[in-house]
Amino acid sequence: MAAELEQSAEHFRGQARLPGFAAPRRYDLLLTPDLAACTFAGSVSVDVDVATPTRFLVLNAADLDVSPGDVHFAPKGSGQVLLPVEVTSALEDEILIIRFNEVLPVGEGTLVIAFQGTLNDKMKGFYRSVYELNGEKKNMAVTQFEPADARRCFPCWDEPSFKAVFKITLDVPSETVALSNMPVVEEKVNGPTKTVYFQESPIMSTYLVAVIVGMFDYVEAFTADGTSVRVYTQVGKSAQGKFALEVAVKTLILFKEYFAVPYPLPKMDMIAIPDFASGAMENYGLVTYRETALLFDEQHSAAANKQRVAVVVAHELAHQWFGNLVTMEWWTHLWLNEGFATWVSYLAADRFFPEWNVWIQFLEESTTGFRLDALAGSHPIEVDVNHVDEIDEIFDAISYRKGAAVIRMLQSYLGAEIFQKSLAAYIKRFAYSNAKTEDLWAALEEGSGEPVKTLMHSWTKQQGYPVVSVKLKDGKLELEQTQFLSSGSEGVGQWVVPITLCCCSYSVQQKFLFRGKQEDFNLSGLVECQKKDDFWIKLNVDQTGFYRVSYDEELASRLRHAVETNILSAADRYGVLDDTYALCMAGKQKLVTLLHLIAAYKNETEYTVLAHAINTSLSIYEMMAVAAPEELVNMKKFLIDFLEPFAQRVGWDAKGGEGHLNALLRGTLLTALAELGHQATIEEAVRRFNVFLEDRETPLLPPDVRKAAYVALMQTVNKSNKSGYESLLKIYRETDLSQEKVRVLGSLASSPDPDVVCEALNFLLSSEVRNQDCIFVLRGVTAAAHEVAWTWLKENWDYIAETFTGHLLTYFITVTVSPLATDEKGDEAEEFFKSRTKASIARTVKQSIERVRIKAKWVKSTKGEADLGNVLKELAHKHSDG
Repeated sequence: MAAELEQSAEHFRGQARLPGFAAPRRYDLLLTPDLAACTFAGSVSVDVDVATPTRFLVLNAADLDVSPGDVHFAPKGSGQVLLPVEVTSALEDEILIIRFNEVLPVGEGTLVIAFQGTLNDKMKGFYRSVYELNGEKKNMAVTQFEPADARRCFPCWDEPSFKAVFKITLDVPSETVALSNMPVVEEKVNGPTKTVYFQESPIMSTYLVAVIVGMFDYVEAFTADGTSVRVYTQVGKSAQGKFALEVAVKTLILFKEYFAVPYPLPKMDMIAIPDFASGAMENYGLVTYRETALLFDEQHSAAANKQRVAVVVAHELAHQWFGNLVTMEWWTHLWLNEGFATWVSYLAADRFFPEWNVWIQFLEESTTGFRLDALAGSHPIEVDVNHVDEIDEIFDAISYRKGAAVIRMLQSYLGAEIFQKSLAAYIKRFAYSNAKTEDLWAALEEGSGEPVKTLMHSWTKQQGYPVVSVKLKDGKLELEQTQFLSSGSEGVGQWVVPITLCCCSYSVQQKFLFRGKQEDFNLSGLVECQKKDDFWIKLNVDQTGFYRVSYDEELASRLRHAVETNILSAADRYGVLDDTYALCMAGKQKLVTLLHLIAAYKNETEYTVLAHAINTSLSIYEMMAVAAPEELVNMKKFLIDFLEPFAQRVGWDAKGGEGHLNALLRGTLLTALAELGHQATIEEAVRRFNVFLEDRETPLLPPDVRKAAYVALMQTVNKSNKSGYESLLKIYRETDLSQEKVRVLGSLASSPDPDVVCEALNFLLSSEVRNQDCIFVLRGVTAAAHEVAWTWLKENWDYIAETFTGHLLTYFITVTVSPLATDEKGDEAEEFFKSRTKASIARTVKQSIERVRIKAKWVKSTKGEADLGNVLKELAHKHSDG
């Protein structure tokens, strides 16, 4: 007899994936949410294909009540209905094991299950979100199924490769708007309730199914192909959906061209949800967003908010092809979805808003990937997932940002046109089905004739990345690669590195693959170039490769000169700084070298590069508060003298026609000066804030500088004078714009007074702050209060661990533990989490503690720099004299 017939229910427990002996083809799903009681009832009828004879059907279900009498199976054409003898819910495995006495025949049949559930408040599965309508609090019902929470709404084969079609019907209150992936076919009103029938969907994965019930307004437009595009908002906010709507219409047209496949559905709805765990979710035809990622208010949103909306909308719409039409086979290949959507969202933003220079801003994405991937506790892009609890943690900077950077590296190596054509071929080949990473490599290899698989394996199958060390000797370039780790340790990885190189000018670029551990390259033109006075060499031209470069002393000082004289491209100026900072933290270069380099950016013209110099400087300042507090006076003077001329140039008020990047720069500069306690900035901020407090429409405090003003105001707050803190809470309570709320939350904990910081941290756990927004308060904690935040986290851990799940919980750990900078605190964290670590947070705990160790090491090496004091004194006085 076939093994499937002999198995017991036990056999199915503890498995990473569902058994393959039966697969769904079509779901007919009815849901009846009760918005007042926060419960729902439902029934699902699934057309199933039984591939081998079996007495069992095994599918996913979690937090649902299913009684055995509510389950039956009808083999097609047999006229019989089989009732199960046992229905077991395996809680840890989130599966439903249905056992029949009879053997289910091979072929088609229909499984029918009735069930009940709760509209939870955890922002996953079928959940409730609270909103206000005419001053009254109401619940809406919303779904969030990725990665594995469709099973909390209805029993299903909840894995990406079990694709099926969905026919959805909702029973809802008559006055509400009911939405799903497909358009409504008909509505039948029956007094206080109505039944809404949706068109059948194309074949798709369960994690992309969506249902929303609540009160909404919308704005609408159409693409040239006649696709309806709508942005749904809370009642009265629809004007804030206009910008996202414009971007969406353009994006659908662009991606239709880019992928050479039309958008597959008849409509695209995008909707802002008040309680939302991530940034947005690409449900097929019904994309859900946090309000801050979709809504834009001409009057009160900042330039940074506008850019965020454009990039997130493009990211989610890219998924309609890359993810929804072609879906990863299993979560190991999640990066295919996320890395690709991240990369292509920049391509779209660059096409629509060339003046934003988004490809230079993209380097911030790469840097985030670099930082996580320089930890021993990182993971490969393709990561084995053996349990559903492990999936949440890989929605991280490796899948998204390293993934995007590696795709960009490959695209620039193969060339844009070949890359695009091969992608279109891949989408056509795997439409309505599933693909693995290898399938993408095969399509790109076919289209380009290059050894893509060999090149890319080293980047996706092993964690980390190389630092390429460069020496110049007798007209030869000596290269050596080693794995880069922020701890300064030597890793064992080795990569196939696509090297690009320029020498003295960008007119000629050399390209080659560096496969060995060490190689010497004889470069034509190098000898002539070397004779020039302003000779320089730059590897990884425009930072398109995912590797760092370490230059010998001579080459490094030449590059510093090229930065100072503005000869290098903006992306290369960014790269030189970012690599030097990383090497310094790893103990491979001296801090004084990095400080001299920062001083070379005094005439910087590009927003992203200057912002990076500012952020780098602030993190050095933070580290020095532990390592060399006696040097802080000079460090502060150096930084303020460095920043002041820029701040005077951009000022507090926008200049007519100044452009997007200046608006971004203004906020970044003034916030940094406020954090450094710059008196003139703080006084001006307080003056403007007081006017704003009386008149929220005043032109004196435009959205781009509000966060800076709030942070400045908090520098004046202490426990005996809390008026500034109270004023911010007043703004928080009176605004209904999420972006304004987030600006306030991000400033509340930036007071230098530990008591005030504690009060702000306690406020984040109050009912006034949505769980999705707590993270912003924590992020605002400044250097002086990291230990206060750590003590607070320990005291409140039990409540936090119970209240928050997924990314929201891991954020608490990352943001609070990572900034600590002594081994003693590292030991404390290790001890504390020893008994409190679950599978879903294990990776984050390990990474955060590793970051503490790295900072502690950096503190030690800084203490050992004998000339630090003299160099700082010289820098502090050189700037002010010059």
